[in-house]
Amino acid sequence: MNIFVLIKQVPDQGSKAGVNADGTIDRAKAKRMLNPFDRFALEAALSTKRRYGGIVTAITMGPPPAVEILYEAIAHGVDGAILLSDRRLAASDTLATAYALSQTVRWAGAFDLVFCGLQTTDGDTAQVGPQLAERLKVPQITYCESFEIIEGHIQASRVIEGGTQTVKSPLPAVVTVANSAERLAYKTLRGAQRVQQLQRDEEARKQVIRTVTLDDIEAVPDRCGLKGSPTIVAATEKVGEIGGSCIIYQGRSIEGLVQDALVAIPRELVQA
Repeated sequence: MNIFVLIKQVPDQGSKAGVNADGTIDRAKAKRMLNPFDRFALEAALSTKRRYGGIVTAITMGPPPAVEILYEAIAHGVDGAILLSDRRLAASDTLATAYALSQTVRWAGAFDLVFCGLQTTDGDTAQVGPQLAERLKVPQITYCESFEIIEGHIQASRVIEGGTQTVKSPLPAVVTVANSAERLAYKTLRGAQRVQQLQRDEEARKQVIRTVTLDDIEAVPDRCGLKGSPTIVAATEKVGEIGGSCIIYQGRSIEGLVQDALVAIPRELVQA
């Protein structure tokens, strides 16, 4: 099987990234990390390889430092990686991102499965996976929690409100993986050694991690970056911490605790 997994480097949730004048995140000032939701997609791709065989390729879009998460994916066991890096991609919204990634996938070749994280911590839209499937004109399964491959089809259990749903789709397909799926296993010793070798040997690295531009994937520049993004950030505002109070009642019976709470609540709220 030929398996792609899309991953993204995002600002560390514990760092203070700041915001540019155009409303975009100032990524240059932020610490970087692998998007936590993509860890589930990475495990889904690697478990597919372990169970059914095949090759796993990690794909990311971002500036040159994004190669860091490709090294991380290699340490976990992916076979190869692609970095789409081009200044003209800056400030891409989900529409422009999905277009650029779909062109990258087409450039990379035929596939059986494309795994994506549910969403990213820097956008929280959950739009890129479904948009990618539409661009590639293949079926999509979202919120996937578990799955198996049966005779050229993927049968998956997906999370829905109030329970789960079992769906079946022919391959190829795009799958977005829920954060209730199997967690990413630890990096392997062999993977870590491979990363060290690639970091020392530039020629070997170029064979494993291919860096491409918009010209390489034959993408239309005006459909990428800020030009290709119809989403406009009109304004940004820093929201401060919301304070509050909490009273903990201990001891006595449940009835007594309720009476204590009612005494503490303002009369107008009790009547309402």
